[in-house]
Amino acid sequence: MKKVLAFLLFPLLTFAQEVDKKEWKQLFNGKNLDGWKVKIRNYDLNNNYGNTFRVEDGLMKVRYDASAYPAFNERFGHIFYKDKFSYYKIAVEYRFVGDQAIEGPGWATRNSGIMVHGQTPESMGKDQDFPISIEVQLLGGLGKGNRTTCNVCTPGTNIVYQNKLDKRHCINSTSKTYDGDQWVRAEVTVLGDSAIIHYVNGEKVLEYLKPQIGGGNVSGHDEKLMSEVKLLKEGSISLQSESHPVDFRKVELLNLCGCTNPKASNYKSYYVKSDNTTCVYKKKKKK
Repeated sequence: MKKVLAFLLFPLLTFAQEVDKKEWKQLFNGKNLDGWKVKIRNYDLNNNYGNTFRVEDGLMKVRYDASAYPAFNERFGHIFYKDKFSYYKIAVEYRFVGDQAIEGPGWATRNSGIMVHGQTPESMGKDQDFPISIEVQLLGGLGKGNRTTCNVCTPGTNIVYQNKLDKRHCINSTSKTYDGDQWVRAEVTVLGDSAIIHYVNGEKVLEYLKPQIGGGNVSGHDEKLMSEVKLLKEGSISLQSESHPVDFRKVELLNLCGCTNPKASNYKSYYVKSDNTTCVYKKKKKK
């Protein structure tokens, strides 16, 4: 497995410097929530209760106005991008601000996340708390010692960590602690059902293998979705609302699946998954 992982990562490490910034797809346009779907616990799909997810000053903000949230009442929310992905890098730049919503759970203070390989929002139950997914847990420091970010949590899933199936709900990364309202860049490399690697401000902090259906720590879901253990090859991407205000100034994605034929005009050296049906070739000029 280590040899397979090294093979998969080799193009990423070798050709990373060749990636043009323009090749990252901006999932958040800085103006509105076009392309995103909101699902908040106990509310219908796309009922953005209390304007929880909003855009102000070019930022995607998660807020809990007292008029809508006199108490948080476990109204966990997620905002989903419209498309599914399989082989890619997802990066967000985030910061925690302000005070937690009234009666938010203690563990959710300065807590958010990026959900990858998730179920679709349409398949979630009305009172479901979290999508079945792999969570890249984003945590802010509490000014009381170490508190890592870009940990992994597993609502309805399991992973292989350090060469064994690990059923712990959360596993800490090796990141630094980020106190206050400083901006942090979290980047995640997702390689289908083989490997997921977390980075914080460019430093690798966690990696694991074989994301799969089969864990606990999720409620209100359709039990049929958990009827069999299976590897997760693709899925939705969403950002969390867990009771603490958070800002996102960038949400961008680099697709790692595409044309791997060097003769094609849209060939990219950093692709690790071939889809040569997408290849585009220049037409030869007639003599």
